Amino acid sequence: MQSKAAILPSVEKDDFAASVAAGLTAPCKSIPCRFFYDERGSILFEEITKQPEYYLTDAEISILEAQGREMVDRSQGAALVEFGSGSSRKTEILIQNAPALFCYVPIDVSQSALSDAALRLRQKFPYLKIFPLLRDFTDRIDFPQGFGERTKIGFFPGSTIGNFAPYEAVQLLRSMQRSLSPGGQLLVGVDLKKDVRLLLRAYNDAKGVTAEFNLNLLERINREVGANFELHGFRHEAIYNSSEGRIEMRLISMKNQTVYLLDHLIHFDAGESIHTENSYKYSIDEFRRLTRSAGWAPSRTWTDSRNLFALHELISMNAC
Repeated sequence: MQSKAAILPSVEKDDFAASVAAGLTAPCKSIPCRFFYDERGSILFEEITKQPEYYLTDAEISILEAQGREMVDRSQGAALVEFGSGSSRKTEILIQNAPALFCYVPIDVSQSALSDAALRLRQKFPYLKIFPLLRDFTDRIDFPQGFGERTKIGFFPGSTIGNFAPYEAVQLLRSMQRSLSPGGQLLVGVDLKKDVRLLLRAYNDAKGVTAEFNLNLLERINREVGANFELHGFRHEAIYNSSEGRIEMRLISMKNQTVYLLDHLIHFDAGESIHTENSYKYSIDEFRRLTRSAGWAPSRTWTDSRNLFALHELISMNAC
């Protein structure tokens, strides 16, 4: 199979190298979590979602299966827009419950993911127009001609909103509102605050798939940027920061070591960390307050039977 690196535009490759160099030469070393998803990273993430400790996917799917028809009860003639669509597996549930949709617009940075999902969905829903957009969903979205004043329903599942700090989440939600207006509606998946032990098991699965996913970042840097990380010299760590309300994933150096990266020699002390991801958890009221500050009116909220996960319906205040 063709690696995602081989199909990324050169500007994105340059962004990867520059972002990694900036993050690893900073006083507190970090790598942006958006770089997890090369081809192997995407495969590993799909494997994570199948682990028994990773409750998020099953919980969200159970909500969609139980309440999907209600979620899209105003979808006649609308465009369903998914931000960071990936495999579009969850979206199938919404499409099944919305036979009068005008079209589906998946947005993703992976051409292969878009192509595979579009092919599968066209076979399953031959009546549905599909307009894949190869784009970073955090950027401004310009829709194809003919969308005009058509109602748009945004879909942002998987608790991806939790990867953004609250102030970043507000900025992203404002951007989505501009893309979906006028009359915008947005369905957002949010991981709820819960027993810390359950959270920690989800990010430290017994099979070690999350650890492999985290370490794959270093393998990608070696392959695409020409660094010389020794993968066995680092270990995965995921902790819960209660004061920030978030899971923090890191890679911990197992020894004193120096890594060559571009024109830099980067030293790691034993025990020093590379911060690779945050995953914020919210109560329902906390997330509603955040969405109001982003210009949305929180409407309906659905949860699974164990109250582990929530799907929030947001309505553009401009449309209220």
